[in-house]
Amino acid sequence: MADLNLGDLAITSSAFVHGDRLADKYAYSDENVSPPLAWSDVPDGTAELVVVCHDPDAPMVDGFTHWVLTGIEPDRSGLDEGTDAGVAGTSTFGEEGYGGPAPPPGHGTHHYFFHLYALDQPSGLPAGADRSEVMAAIDGHIIEQARIVGTFST
Repeated sequence: MADLNLGDLAITSSAFVHGDRLADKYAYSDENVSPPLAWSDVPDGTAELVVVCHDPDAPMVDGFTHWVLTGIEPDRSGLDEGTDAGVAGTSTFGEEGYGGPAPPPGHGTHHYFFHLYALDQPSGLPAGADRSEVMAAIDGHIIEQARIVGTFST
C-alpha cells in the first residue's frame, strides 16, 4: 500500500469545510454532481494528480469508492463542480465518473475522504480503472498526498 507522504499539498472545497456535511445535491439520489475541489502547493516534480473519493464507513469489506479520477494535469488548481478533468475511473457503483454519497437509510453518518495524490510519473491508467488498480499503479510514486473529508447521512 502507498506510503503516507504529507507535505504542503492542500485540498479544500468551496462547498464544504473539512468534517462538515455535504449538500444533498452531491448525493447519488439527488443531482449527483461532484463538489468543487481546489488545491495548492503542488510539489515540484509532479507529473500527474489523482483524486479518489472513498467511504470507509460503507458496510462492505473494503468500503465504497465513489470517484476515481486519474490523469489530472499538475498545473491545474482544482476541479469545478460537476466536472472531471482527467481520466474517469470506475466507482463501486460500477459506473465511470463521480457517484455521490448513498449510505443505507439509518446507517448513520458516513465519511467521504477526497484524497489528492501528486505523482512523480504518469499513472498510465486507462479509463475505467477502479480504486484497487489505481492504488497499485501509484504505489511508490506518491510525492505528496492530502485529503478533505465530508460527511453525509440519510
